[in-house]
Amino acid sequence: MIRSPICDLLNIRYPVFQGGMACISDAVLAAAVSNAGGLGIIAAGNEPPEAVRAEMRKARALTAQPFALNIMLMSPFAAEVAQVAAEEQIGAVITGAGIPEKHMALWLEKGIKVIPVVPSVAIARRMERLGASAVIAEGGESGGHVGDLTTMALVPQVCDAVSIPVIAAGGIGDGRGMAAAFLLGSCGVQLGTRFLVAVECNVHATYKAKVIKARDTDTIATGKRLGHPVRSLKTPFSRNFFAKEYDPTITNEELEALGSGALRLAAVNGDEQMGCFMAGQSAGLVTREQSAKEIIEELCGQAEQLLKGVSVWVK
Repeated sequence: MIRSPICDLLNIRYPVFQGGMACISDAVLAAAVSNAGGLGIIAAGNEPPEAVRAEMRKARALTAQPFALNIMLMSPFAAEVAQVAAEEQIGAVITGAGIPEKHMALWLEKGIKVIPVVPSVAIARRMERLGASAVIAEGGESGGHVGDLTTMALVPQVCDAVSIPVIAAGGIGDGRGMAAAFLLGSCGVQLGTRFLVAVECNVHATYKAKVIKARDTDTIATGKRLGHPVRSLKTPFSRNFFAKEYDPTITNEELEALGSGALRLAAVNGDEQMGCFMAGQSAGLVTREQSAKEIIEELCGQAEQLLKGVSVWVK
């Protein structure tokens, strides 16, 4: 059985995090992952604080196991949601799309473990100095908001730079990716795209079908001009956004407006024309719908067998 320091830190059975995907990672999915032994994560996204509180309480009714809250720091409600996390005494907070410095003292005072998503060594070191319990080193292969460095390059450099546990994310879709992440020095993995097709994931059926159908080259990164690139599946929306991004007659404000609400149109409505179907490059590895339990057990079982067989290459 695979077990690492992150399991002891968070009291989870398997070193597997389910990605905090806005509009998608709700209490039902998080509870299913936590019940299966991983770390389920509720995504606050742009939801108002009381909606987030309600989702956290719903998860508590569905599982007795630890789960976490993902706070997107670009959200207009980030400060209020940070306060809700403290009030509800969530065990762990995952942060993304920003630096959580101004909220750290509040969370640490409440005994909350803070695990920021980091795109670089410098930010990982800064998070460690601020008191983070661990960091998620996320490569640009991931879906949603992405950085420039790939997982293969980023993870070992972050592992060398900090003494706290490092979780690898970005492009990991099966046990081979998990095994590789351990060999790079990480203590666990975070997967988003694979959990999009979990039975317990309430994303629109069209979204699931698109992920399952996707091939290796079927994602695109857009929004770099705006300073916060996003990886999604190639669709009429993403291709149009990419074209407008390089059109000098389009202002940044117009470009931002074009993307507003596009994820919800995909996740909730399954809108194939105007929806933004965020997914990572691992989508080509996702071939069928499974329960969260099946995903985690298959992932860890594959990784365990591969790690046991690594010595075949050493003479």
